[in-house]
Amino acid sequence: MATDVVSPSLPIRVAKQMTTHPLAPVSADEIKQAVSFIRAQWPADTDLHFKCITLQEPAKAEVVPYIEAEANGQSLPGIDRRAMVTYYIRKTNKFHEAVVNLTAGAVEYNVRLGPNLHAPGDGEEIVAIERLALEDEGVKAAIAKLQLPEGSQIVIDPWIYGADGVGDDERLWQTFMYMRDPQNASEADSNHYALPLPISPVVDPVTMKVIRIDYLPTGKDNTIAEPGAWKPKPANEYIAEHQELRKDLKPLNVVQPEGVSFSVTQEGTSQTIEWQKWSFRVGFNMREGMVLYNVCYEGRPLFYRLSLSDMNIPYADPRHPFHKKSAFDLGDAGAGIMANDLKLGCDCLGTIQYLSAVLNDDKGEPLDMPNVVCIHEQDGGIGWKHTNYRTGRAAVVRQRELVLQSIITVSNYEYILAFMFNQAGEWTYEVRATGILSTQPIDDGLDVPWGTVVHPGVLATHHQHIFSLRVDPMLEGHRNRLVYDEAHPMPRSDFNPHGTGYFTRETLVETSGGYDLDPDANRTFKIQNADVRNPVNGKPVAYKIHAPPFQKILSDKDSFNYKRAEFSDRNIYAVKYREDELYAGGKYTNQSRGGTGVRSWAERGERIVDDDLVLFVQFGINHVPRIEDFPVMPCEVLKVSFKPVNFFTRNPAIDVPPSTQDFNKSTLLADAHHQSAGAAKVDGEGCVGCEKASSKL
Repeated sequence: MATDVVSPSLPIRVAKQMTTHPLAPVSADEIKQAVSFIRAQWPADTDLHFKCITLQEPAKAEVVPYIEAEANGQSLPGIDRRAMVTYYIRKTNKFHEAVVNLTAGAVEYNVRLGPNLHAPGDGEEIVAIERLALEDEGVKAAIAKLQLPEGSQIVIDPWIYGADGVGDDERLWQTFMYMRDPQNASEADSNHYALPLPISPVVDPVTMKVIRIDYLPTGKDNTIAEPGAWKPKPANEYIAEHQELRKDLKPLNVVQPEGVSFSVTQEGTSQTIEWQKWSFRVGFNMREGMVLYNVCYEGRPLFYRLSLSDMNIPYADPRHPFHKKSAFDLGDAGAGIMANDLKLGCDCLGTIQYLSAVLNDDKGEPLDMPNVVCIHEQDGGIGWKHTNYRTGRAAVVRQRELVLQSIITVSNYEYILAFMFNQAGEWTYEVRATGILSTQPIDDGLDVPWGTVVHPGVLATHHQHIFSLRVDPMLEGHRNRLVYDEAHPMPRSDFNPHGTGYFTRETLVETSGGYDLDPDANRTFKIQNADVRNPVNGKPVAYKIHAPPFQKILSDKDSFNYKRAEFSDRNIYAVKYREDELYAGGKYTNQSRGGTGVRSWAERGERIVDDDLVLFVQFGINHVPRIEDFPVMPCEVLKVSFKPVNFFTRNPAIDVPPSTQDFNKSTLLADAHHQSAGAAKVDGEGCVGCEKASSKL
């Protein structure tokens, strides 16, 4: 039987040889095995609510020798498989964390977590909260006062309660209410965000009861008026059936007649990708979604582990209860469990390879997650080009990109998350934010400085999206350092009499901490390996980080928003590697208090020079909504790129075959009214505009 203390640990033993890769996600059978061991810790009639059953990644000190042996074709060391399990005793607040050693067939520990540590939501719980809120007699009475049109359909969005330190020690849900268009109430996809209601029930997920009903301020201050009769509002739909669609768009087909240039090797629940000198392993888990391991180029090690670690979305409305809207979409929900089942011709174009995953449901059963990652190639424009103006010959190469993409839906918002690799040894993490704004009611004719009226009676509050990308480098080994370059003007002197000179200066980051960009000094951070030098110029091999500047969190330093979003105040956090420090906002973000994330780790002030270094790279936007963002917003695109610096002896894409018409098969669109006998001709002998470019000299 499980208790509230750690169970005795297993005796030390020699791990046996395994056939499953140590970084492979847990399989359906392993999920069932882990659940059976946890259930055996309790009386048979104990009702357990499982939250997360995921791979407990082995210690890095165990995995590194494994992947080195793997690369060298040597005998593989044995590493035990473990699963981390979190669960509640249903209808209680008793939240547990356990680790099951699947290889040994035993529970290594099983402990009840302390106060203010709460699990994320899950699909079963969210649906149940929606239902019970609508069935609550007090909520029904509040809705009746609105005198809504007969047959109105109400929709509820449950939100993680956030945290403000006021009566929020226990896990709660704040729900927001909307109405479908009364003229189209039977349409399940009607945009209810265009018709927000001023009622907000608060739900206790332990008792599964509404514990109070908050009424929303709808004016310019904190005043809460007694809700009156609903005033008719127009709908604002986004689905195609309600639009007059443009008719002048022709098909654009992405065709690869000889197939793709990448290969996927399936190994149980893990996949290895090889493409254009790149190789890496793909994992998938409930919280982070897609994770990349052992990223190499031409067999040279670059990164041990890459993932989107966290994101925070704090909202700008200071009034109760909106001030608690500060979502951690990964920690409060999960990029894996919220991942879409991607569809051909919709989410990814071209010749597609899908990857699927297995997670768990609330009962501890395996949950199939089909097509959660799509892999495809795309044209990235011209990769490099030069025209010799003396001969007219143009050398041109088009850039091919490999894209691994996942899309998550977190209530109203969508995030399109992609790792992108190119042929020049560069990779990019791209986020596209889309979906529907989180809306609230506002009185007619009002304008407030913390939001934008996007539809009659509808306010979209300003909010920030702050992302944290976790980068665990192994650049030619695990002794790495962080430096930054800056460009500064030379002072005037006899050497610089005209004041035109400038120079770059490199600074070594010696201790863990938070560090910022300085665009005015062109401050550029680089990961270096000082033990490996470029044979041409003798400089350390490196990768530089191109992260866009963004406005840091605006909540003040004494706020719960700031304390909880520990990654939100710096462009880069650099820390020394420690086991189980994966999530920038801490392992459990639901109503968290802070003090368990990357800011706290950085404050250890550890020396990080030529050591096992981990970086958390932040990027984001301050989303001041526009009318054009409603009823569904065009994608907002953010990118962080990593580019080699003195890593190669020349342009690594120099060997990409030239771009030619014979290869690309482009089509000339000839305007019949303007064709002439002297028009350029495309035939099999060459590529007009590529091999022979006319000189303008």
